[in-house]
Amino acid sequence: MTGFAQVRKSLREGEIVLSIKAVNHRGLDMHFHLPAEMDAFESAMRKAVKDRVARGHLQLNVTWNRTNGLGADSSLNRPLLEAYLAAFQRAQREFSLTGTPDLNVAFRIPGMFRTESTPDLTEEFESTLVGALQEALDSMNQFREREGREIATEILERCGKIRQGVGRMEEIRSGAVQTFQKRLQERLAELLRSSSIEPHRLAQEAAVIADRSDVSEELIRLKTHTAELEQLIRKGGELGKKLDFLLQEMNRETNTILSKTGGLGDLGLTITELALAAKSEIDKIREQSLNLE
Repeated sequence: MTGFAQVRKSLREGEIVLSIKAVNHRGLDMHFHLPAEMDAFESAMRKAVKDRVARGHLQLNVTWNRTNGLGADSSLNRPLLEAYLAAFQRAQREFSLTGTPDLNVAFRIPGMFRTESTPDLTEEFESTLVGALQEALDSMNQFREREGREIATEILERCGKIRQGVGRMEEIRSGAVQTFQKRLQERLAELLRSSSIEPHRLAQEAAVIADRSDVSEELIRLKTHTAELEQLIRKGGELGKKLDFLLQEMNRETNTILSKTGGLGDLGLTITELALAAKSEIDKIREQSLNLE
Protein backbone atom coordinates (compact mmCIF):
# COMPACT_ATOMS: atom_id res chain seq x y z
CA MET A 1 0.00 0.00 0.00
CA THR A 2 1.33 3.44 -0.85
CA GLY A 3 1.69 6.37 1.53
CA PHE A 4 3.76 9.44 2.31
CA ALA A 5 4.27 11.71 5.30
CA GLN A 6 6.68 14.40 6.43
CA VAL A 7 7.25 15.83 9.90
CA ARG A 8 9.37 18.77 11.08
CA LYS A 9 10.55 19.15 14.66
CA SER A 10 12.24 22.35 15.84
CA LEU A 11 14.79 22.18 18.63
CA ARG A 12 17.00 24.78 20.24
CA GLU A 13 19.97 23.39 18.30
CA GLY A 14 18.24 23.05 14.94
CA GLU A 15 15.46 21.36 12.99
CA ILE A 16 14.73 17.70 12.21
CA VAL A 17 13.00 17.03 8.89
CA LEU A 18 11.77 13.44 8.62
CA SER A 19 9.98 12.02 5.57
CA ILE A 20 8.72 8.52 4.94
CA LYS A 21 7.40 6.95 1.74
CA ALA A 22 5.79 3.52 1.40
CA VAL A 23 5.04 1.43 -1.69
CA ASN A 24 3.72 -2.10 -2.12
CA HIS A 25 5.80 -5.07 -0.97
CA ARG A 26 5.06 -8.63 0.14
CA GLY A 27 6.95 -8.13 3.41
CA LEU A 28 8.36 -5.27 5.47
CA ASP A 29 11.41 -3.82 3.74
CA MET A 30 12.95 -0.74 5.43
CA HIS A 31 15.62 1.58 4.05
CA PHE A 32 17.01 4.38 6.24
CA HIS A 33 18.92 7.42 5.01
CA LEU A 34 20.25 9.17 8.10
CA PRO A 35 23.05 11.63 8.87
CA ALA A 36 26.11 9.77 10.08
CA GLU A 37 25.73 11.07 13.64
CA MET A 38 22.27 9.43 13.87
CA ASP A 39 23.34 5.89 12.97
CA ALA A 40 23.11 4.87 16.62
CA PHE A 41 19.37 5.63 16.60
CA GLU A 42 18.47 3.37 13.68
CA SER A 43 17.64 0.39 15.89
CA ALA A 44 15.06 2.37 17.88
CA MET A 45 13.61 3.74 14.65
CA ARG A 46 13.27 0.26 13.16
CA LYS A 47 11.36 -0.87 16.24
CA ALA A 48 9.00 2.11 15.93
CA VAL A 49 8.29 1.16 12.30
CA LYS A 50 7.63 -2.51 13.14
CA ASP A 51 5.17 -1.45 15.84
CA ARG A 52 3.03 0.36 13.26
CA VAL A 53 3.65 -1.26 9.87
CA ALA A 54 3.48 -4.93 8.83
CA ARG A 55 4.03 -4.78 5.05
CA GLY A 56 5.54 -2.37 2.55
CA HIS A 57 8.76 -1.05 1.06
CA LEU A 58 9.63 1.99 3.19
CA GLN A 59 12.09 4.76 2.35
CA LEU A 60 12.87 6.92 5.39
CA ASN A 61 14.93 10.10 5.11
CA VAL A 62 16.13 12.38 7.91
CA THR A 63 17.92 15.70 7.57
CA TRP A 64 19.33 17.65 10.49
CA ASN A 65 19.55 21.41 9.95
CA ARG A 66 21.57 23.03 12.70
CA THR A 67 20.48 26.51 13.75
CA ASN A 68 23.95 28.01 13.95
CA GLY A 69 25.23 26.61 10.66
CA LEU A 70 28.88 27.36 10.00
CA GLY A 71 29.30 30.43 12.16
CA ALA A 72 32.13 31.94 14.10
CA ASP A 73 32.66 28.77 16.09
CA SER A 74 33.33 26.73 12.93
CA SER A 75 36.84 25.66 12.03
CA LEU A 76 38.25 23.97 8.94
CA ASN A 77 39.27 20.34 9.32
CA ARG A 78 42.76 20.88 7.86
CA PRO A 79 43.92 17.23 8.05
CA LEU A 80 40.85 16.12 6.10
CA LEU A 81 41.31 18.83 3.47
CA GLU A 82 45.03 17.98 3.11
CA ALA A 83 44.14 14.31 2.66
CA TYR A 84 41.60 15.23 0.00
CA LEU A 85 44.12 17.38 -1.92
CA ALA A 86 46.84 14.75 -1.65
CA ALA A 87 44.49 12.08 -3.01
CA PHE A 88 43.50 14.40 -5.85
CA GLN A 89 47.13 15.04 -6.83
CA ARG A 90 48.02 11.35 -6.57
CA ALA A 91 45.16 10.45 -8.92
CA GLN A 92 46.36 13.11 -11.37
CA ARG A 93 49.85 11.61 -11.48
CA GLU A 94 48.76 7.97 -11.69
CA PHE A 95 46.11 8.44 -14.37
CA SER A 96 47.54 11.48 -16.22
CA LEU A 97 44.49 13.60 -15.43
CA THR A 98 44.09 17.34 -15.82
CA GLY A 99 42.08 19.81 -13.77
CA THR A 100 42.22 21.47 -10.39
CA PRO A 101 40.56 20.61 -7.07
CA ASP A 102 37.12 22.10 -6.52
CA LEU A 103 36.77 23.60 -3.04
CA ASN A 104 32.97 23.63 -3.34
CA VAL A 105 33.13 19.85 -3.62
CA ALA A 106 35.68 19.55 -0.82
CA PHE A 107 33.65 21.69 1.59
CA ARG A 108 30.63 19.40 1.16
CA ILE A 109 32.57 16.39 2.44
CA PRO A 110 31.08 15.33 5.81
CA GLY A 111 33.32 16.44 8.67
CA MET A 112 35.19 19.09 6.64
CA PHE A 113 34.13 21.70 9.19
CA ARG A 114 34.29 21.30 12.93
CA THR A 115 31.62 23.24 14.80
CA GLU A 116 32.13 23.70 18.50
CA SER A 117 28.43 24.48 18.93
CA THR A 118 27.36 21.17 17.39
CA PRO A 119 25.19 19.52 20.07
CA ASP A 120 25.75 16.01 21.27
CA LEU A 121 22.91 13.79 20.09
CA THR A 122 21.74 12.43 23.43
CA GLU A 123 18.91 10.15 24.52
CA GLU A 124 16.67 13.22 24.66
CA PHE A 125 17.41 13.85 20.99
CA GLU A 126 16.70 10.18 20.22
CA SER A 127 13.33 10.47 21.97
CA THR A 128 12.45 13.51 19.85
CA LEU A 129 13.58 11.76 16.68
CA VAL A 130 11.57 8.60 17.40
CA GLY A 131 8.56 10.75 18.34
CA ALA A 132 8.78 12.49 14.97
CA LEU A 133 8.94 9.10 13.26
CA GLN A 134 5.89 7.83 15.15
CA GLU A 135 3.97 10.95 14.18
CA ALA A 136 4.94 10.47 10.52
CA LEU A 137 3.95 6.79 10.62
CA ASP A 138 0.55 7.63 12.10
CA SER A 139 -0.03 10.20 9.39
CA MET A 140 1.09 7.80 6.67
CA ASN A 141 -1.13 5.03 8.03
CA GLN A 142 -4.16 7.31 7.88
CA PHE A 143 -3.44 7.77 4.20
CA ARG A 144 -3.00 4.01 3.75
CA GLU A 145 -6.24 3.29 5.61
CA ARG A 146 -8.20 5.48 3.20
CA GLU A 147 -6.65 3.65 0.27
CA GLY A 148 -7.33 0.31 1.99
CA ARG A 149 -11.03 1.07 2.37
CA GLU A 150 -11.29 1.82 -1.35
CA ILE A 151 -9.51 -1.43 -2.23
CA ALA A 152 -11.71 -3.40 0.18
CA THR A 153 -14.84 -1.99 -1.48
CA GLU A 154 -13.58 -3.09 -4.88
CA ILE A 155 -12.71 -6.59 -3.62
CA LEU A 156 -16.18 -7.00 -2.12
CA GLU A 157 -17.74 -6.02 -5.45
CA ARG A 158 -15.67 -8.63 -7.25
CA CYS A 159 -16.59 -11.24 -4.64
CA GLY A 160 -20.22 -10.45 -5.37
CA LYS A 161 -19.67 -11.11 -9.07
CA ILE A 162 -18.03 -14.45 -8.31
CA ARG A 163 -20.91 -15.41 -6.04
CA GLN A 164 -23.43 -14.54 -8.76
CA GLY A 165 -21.45 -16.64 -11.25
CA VAL A 166 -21.44 -19.60 -8.86
CA GLY A 167 -25.20 -19.30 -8.44
CA ARG A 168 -25.67 -19.31 -12.20
CA MET A 169 -23.41 -22.37 -12.57
CA GLU A 170 -25.44 -24.19 -9.92
CA GLU A 171 -28.63 -23.50 -11.85
CA ILE A 172 -27.08 -24.79 -15.07
CA ARG A 173 -25.75 -27.88 -13.32
CA SER A 174 -29.22 -28.69 -11.97
CA GLY A 175 -30.60 -28.52 -15.48
CA ALA A 176 -27.75 -30.55 -16.90
CA VAL A 177 -28.40 -33.70 -14.86
CA GLN A 178 -30.05 -35.33 -17.88
CA THR A 179 -26.99 -34.53 -19.97
CA PHE A 180 -24.76 -36.16 -17.37
CA GLN A 181 -26.97 -39.24 -17.34
CA LYS A 182 -26.95 -39.44 -21.14
CA ARG A 183 -23.15 -39.39 -21.21
CA LEU A 184 -23.06 -42.08 -18.59
CA GLN A 185 -25.53 -44.28 -20.49
CA GLU A 186 -23.57 -43.89 -23.74
CA ARG A 187 -20.33 -44.88 -22.08
CA LEU A 188 -21.92 -47.85 -20.33
CA ALA A 189 -23.51 -49.03 -23.57
CA GLU A 190 -20.09 -48.89 -25.21
CA LEU A 191 -18.59 -50.97 -22.43
CA LEU A 192 -21.42 -53.49 -22.48
CA ARG A 193 -20.75 -54.29 -26.14
CA SER A 194 -17.63 -56.04 -24.94
CA SER A 195 -18.43 -59.53 -23.77
CA SER A 196 -15.31 -59.62 -21.61
CA ILE A 197 -16.25 -56.65 -19.41
CA GLU A 198 -16.09 -57.41 -15.70
CA PRO A 199 -18.73 -56.08 -13.27
CA HIS A 200 -16.23 -54.25 -11.04
CA ARG A 201 -14.69 -52.59 -14.11
CA LEU A 202 -18.15 -51.43 -15.14
CA ALA A 203 -18.74 -49.92 -11.70
CA GLN A 204 -15.36 -48.16 -11.79
CA GLU A 205 -16.04 -46.61 -15.18
CA ALA A 206 -19.45 -45.41 -14.06
CA ALA A 207 -17.98 -43.80 -10.97
CA VAL A 208 -15.23 -42.09 -12.98
CA ILE A 209 -17.66 -40.67 -15.52
CA ALA A 210 -19.97 -39.37 -12.81
CA ASP A 211 -17.10 -37.75 -10.94
CA ARG A 212 -15.65 -36.12 -14.06
CA SER A 213 -18.97 -34.62 -15.04
CA ASP A 214 -20.26 -33.29 -11.71
CA VAL A 215 -19.01 -29.91 -10.44
CA SER A 216 -21.30 -29.64 -7.41
CA GLU A 217 -18.53 -30.06 -4.82
CA GLU A 218 -16.29 -27.50 -6.52
CA LEU A 219 -19.15 -24.99 -6.64
CA ILE A 220 -19.92 -25.50 -2.95
CA ARG A 221 -16.28 -24.98 -1.99
CA LEU A 222 -15.91 -21.94 -4.24
CA LYS A 223 -19.02 -20.37 -2.71
CA THR A 224 -17.69 -21.12 0.79
CA HIS A 225 -14.30 -19.57 0.03
CA THR A 226 -15.97 -16.48 -1.41
CA ALA A 227 -18.01 -16.04 1.77
CA GLU A 228 -14.86 -16.46 3.88
CA LEU A 229 -13.05 -13.87 1.79
CA GLU A 230 -15.88 -11.37 2.21
CA GLN A 231 -15.93 -11.95 5.97
CA LEU A 232 -12.17 -11.49 6.14
CA ILE A 233 -12.34 -8.18 4.25
CA ARG A 234 -15.16 -6.85 6.42
CA LYS A 235 -13.38 -7.88 9.62
CA GLY A 236 -10.20 -5.99 8.68
CA GLY A 237 -6.85 -6.33 10.40
CA GLU A 238 -3.80 -7.99 8.85
CA LEU A 239 -5.08 -9.67 5.69
CA GLY A 240 -2.22 -10.36 3.30
CA LYS A 241 -1.29 -14.00 4.02
CA LYS A 242 -4.87 -15.13 4.68
CA LEU A 243 -6.00 -13.59 1.41
CA ASP A 244 -3.21 -15.33 -0.48
CA PHE A 245 -4.33 -18.72 0.83
CA LEU A 246 -8.04 -18.21 0.08
CA LEU A 247 -7.34 -16.95 -3.43
CA GLN A 248 -5.17 -19.99 -4.17
CA GLU A 249 -8.01 -22.27 -3.08
CA MET A 250 -10.56 -20.34 -5.15
CA ASN A 251 -8.33 -20.50 -8.19
CA ARG A 252 -7.86 -24.26 -7.72
CA GLU A 253 -11.62 -24.89 -7.58
CA THR A 254 -12.18 -22.78 -10.69
CA ASN A 255 -9.55 -24.71 -12.63
CA THR A 256 -11.19 -27.99 -11.62
CA ILE A 257 -14.57 -26.75 -12.84
CA LEU A 258 -13.03 -25.81 -16.18
CA SER A 259 -11.53 -29.28 -16.52
CA LYS A 260 -14.96 -30.92 -16.10
CA THR A 261 -17.04 -28.95 -18.60
CA GLY A 262 -15.94 -30.69 -21.82
CA GLY A 263 -18.44 -32.74 -23.74
CA LEU A 264 -21.54 -31.10 -22.25
CA GLY A 265 -22.49 -29.12 -25.32
CA ASP A 266 -23.94 -25.63 -24.90
CA LEU A 267 -24.43 -26.14 -21.18
CA GLY A 268 -20.76 -26.94 -20.74
CA LEU A 269 -19.78 -23.92 -22.82
CA THR A 270 -21.86 -21.63 -20.62
CA ILE A 271 -20.31 -23.06 -17.45
CA THR A 272 -16.87 -22.59 -19.01
CA GLU A 273 -17.58 -18.92 -19.72
CA LEU A 274 -18.84 -18.36 -16.18
CA ALA A 275 -15.83 -20.15 -14.67
CA LEU A 276 -13.43 -18.09 -16.81
CA ALA A 277 -15.19 -14.90 -15.65
CA ALA A 278 -14.81 -16.03 -12.03
CA LYS A 279 -11.12 -16.82 -12.62
CA SER A 280 -10.64 -13.31 -14.04
CA GLU A 281 -12.20 -11.76 -10.94
CA ILE A 282 -10.01 -13.90 -8.69
CA ASP A 283 -6.89 -12.70 -10.55
CA LYS A 284 -7.97 -9.07 -10.16
CA ILE A 285 -8.58 -9.58 -6.45
CA ARG A 286 -5.12 -11.12 -6.16
CA GLU A 287 -3.59 -8.02 -7.75
CA GLN A 288 -5.39 -5.78 -5.28
CA SER A 289 -4.58 -8.02 -2.32
CA LEU A 290 -0.89 -7.15 -2.79
CA ASN A 291 -1.83 -3.60 -1.79
CA LEU A 292 -3.37 -4.64 1.52
CA GLU A 293 -1.44 -5.10 4.76
